[in-house]
Amino acid sequence: MKKVLFLALCMVMCTTNVVAEDGSRLWLRAMHNKTKNIKASFDPKYRNTIVEKAADEINRYWHGDDISLVVDNGMTELKDGFRIEEGCIKAACPAGIYYGAQELIRRQEAMLPMAVGDNIPAFSLRILNHWDNLDGTIERGYAGHSIWLWDEIQGLSAKKMKCSASLRAKIEAYARANASVGINGSVLNNVNASPKMLSTIYINKVKVIADILREYGIKTYLSVNFASPMAEGGLKTADPLDPKVAKWWKAKAKEIYKAIPDFGGFLVKANSEGQPGPGDYNRTHAEGANMLADAVKPYGGIIMWRCFVYGNKHKGEDRVKQAVTEFLPEDGKFRTNVILQSKNGPLDFQPREPYAPVFDVMKKTPLMAELQITQEYLGQSIHLVYLAPMWKEFFQFVKPETLVGIAGVANIGDDANWCGHHFSQANWYAFGRLAWNPQLSSEEIAREWLCQTFSCEKDFVEPMTTVMKESREACVDYMMPLGLHHIFKGDHHYGPEPDGNQPHFPDEWKPVYYHKADRQGIGFDRSSHGTGAVSQYREPFCSEYDNLATCPEEYILWFHHLPWNYRMKSGRTLWGEMTYLYNRGVSAVESHIATWHQMKPFVDNQRFEEVDQRLKLQEENARLWRDTCLRYFSQFAE
Repeated sequence: MKKVLFLALCMVMCTTNVVAEDGSRLWLRAMHNKTKNIKASFDPKYRNTIVEKAADEINRYWHGDDISLVVDNGMTELKDGFRIEEGCIKAACPAGIYYGAQELIRRQEAMLPMAVGDNIPAFSLRILNHWDNLDGTIERGYAGHSIWLWDEIQGLSAKKMKCSASLRAKIEAYARANASVGINGSVLNNVNASPKMLSTIYINKVKVIADILREYGIKTYLSVNFASPMAEGGLKTADPLDPKVAKWWKAKAKEIYKAIPDFGGFLVKANSEGQPGPGDYNRTHAEGANMLADAVKPYGGIIMWRCFVYGNKHKGEDRVKQAVTEFLPEDGKFRTNVILQSKNGPLDFQPREPYAPVFDVMKKTPLMAELQITQEYLGQSIHLVYLAPMWKEFFQFVKPETLVGIAGVANIGDDANWCGHHFSQANWYAFGRLAWNPQLSSEEIAREWLCQTFSCEKDFVEPMTTVMKESREACVDYMMPLGLHHIFKGDHHYGPEPDGNQPHFPDEWKPVYYHKADRQGIGFDRSSHGTGAVSQYREPFCSEYDNLATCPEEYILWFHHLPWNYRMKSGRTLWGEMTYLYNRGVSAVESHIATWHQMKPFVDNQRFEEVDQRLKLQEENARLWRDTCLRYFSQFAE
């Protein structure tokens, strides 16, 4: 009997270990404290709130002394941040207490010195944008299906609507992971939104999710289809100046806020890529956004209006100029609860592109930046590409203090490890950390994540930090060096297609439109002699990018069409430099694989093998990029 019990125990332990190392625990792997009884004390009125959850985290995982948790509403200077004192965490709001508790545990697990003092987030809005569809698919998702299982949320009325226990556990795990890095908002659905999202049954389903997210200090937002009054309301128009349309939106906002009193507001993609918008009725973006802003304003809601627009009114204009063309005339005309949300670059989440000049020209309208965590154009969930260096590059040009918020297009799906690639988890983590503190370095964040997720051994952390730090530049090298951009395969954006000239696509989707390779040279002339896109940038960047002598080489083919024999700073010709960089990118991936193979003693077998398999696929794809691009461009260069 004892032998049977022993074998059964071993089986349970082995099963637990397999589950534990499938990546599902993300970076939240702190060992339970079993050495002594740690106590986190707090005011009893905060029982069943996020403060009690903070106490639970400390009681389970903190290995130090007892901690008191104090909510002091008068400490408004902390915003939703916190103050750590000896034996105490203080905050102006309950969520701040939770963030403080996670900071203590993060520093403990990453073997960092404890830091007393104030810790205040740079942005008040730190939001994940999910591009999840109601059928469970995810646009640009590479980690399985959506975690929002709408069919598992059932009930005869809003009050009786409930989700399955397994779904609740999944959403709680998601919320805990977000709150651990300070993310405080979640847009549940795709910006290419289904009008059904605003039906009563889905509002009631959203309430179930919102009630769970609220427990971790996370507000719920929805993307909306501008034509919803027609699709869901039976109206004949969605004209924002039509009183019936405005009335419908006000009634819908009232319905939502009755179900979800702390609902955050709407995210809107309008008049871009075929989506409906105010332009369909010869109305401006401001008129469309303001109508929605008026509907949610009585409840404290906001409208996040995306600046990603092209092919709307200005046919034939350089695509990277169209956001400024459309929005600059509207600056100062938006309601105070409208925020313009722009991608970090002016094109479309390329491996490298200059910052979007919208951030320069909009002086009277609140702005937030949209970063893409899911690696649509950076090898998706197959390539190991750490994105913090790219985002830090963006913050060199766009100062955090000019923004009111930061949004990240989520890379989360129902795969066991949440993100498809184990190292793609680092980009979710890095987004949260930079949204809280954009002054953190890429290296700091990488070390934190590696230590919490894998091992704190120096012989693991140091070489893998180097791999992560180098990975984005390697991706640029083997895909599109020197400012080349948008030469991906058609709709799925994985793999090279420099010869892409599909007749059924508009010009702004065709690779040949962007690289413009011919016998004379290569590159898109956006200088003052070309499309003039440089003129949208503030000085000194306008002049710097316009002048070949001062244009950074990493952007040179973004702004200039150059002859193949143009002499680069290295002394190589342009063609020679391209060849060198494509080869350097492949060599970097080979080096990263060799480094990973040396890490086997520090990593469990399952995660080691899964990462190794992805690295091998990345190497194959990197070689394909290099060989395909060099072969195609050689017909012009040689």
